[in-house]
Amino acid sequence: MTTSLLRCAPVLAALLVSAFALAPATAAEPAKPAKSARAAGKTTRKAAPAPAPVVVADAQPDQVKAAELVYYGDYDCEFQQSVHITQSPKHAAYVEVKFGKGTWLMKPVLSSTGAVRLEDVGGETLMVQIASKSMLLNVKQGKRLVDECICPKQRELVAEAKAARASGEAAPVKAMLEASTAAGTGSTATK
Repeated sequence: MTTSLLRCAPVLAALLVSAFALAPATAAEPAKPAKSARAAGKTTRKAAPAPAPVVVADAQPDQVKAAELVYYGDYDCEFQQSVHITQSPKHAAYVEVKFGKGTWLMKPVLSSTGAVRLEDVGGETLMVQIASKSMLLNVKQGKRLVDECICPKQRELVAEAKAARASGEAAPVKAMLEASTAAGTGSTATK
């Protein structure tokens, strides 16, 4: 498994760099002067305005194809954490990713490396799925939320790769992904 991870390291590094490069740069707001205690007592606090709803575009054919390759279901992650990925009930070819108290609507995108990127329509998070694992990133903060996430289908692919390596038929990760894509086994979606 270590050699397959080493083969994937450049791909993961490129995906992480591209994810952080796509994150919007946020400018620091200047500090506001503090109100006097007397002025603060006279004013009433207003509730923060609700964030503007995100407009979700209709899915294009490439997105539909990428959605078919998403590994749906429950993921066991490092530090006994979990992620749950389902098809969006409201938006065709979009997925919902749940982690902790957060839920994100994400657009599936197939990368040139064969990885599936789930891009948050709100621009906050990114989930990267490769054959051997998945990870959830916060692109605004530039950090990983959770890593080493594995669903049952990914466990199968890792076991198949180990068996092939043990029998001397070591196949590169790209060939394993192509076989999964060609057989249409990348999706375990339920309706």
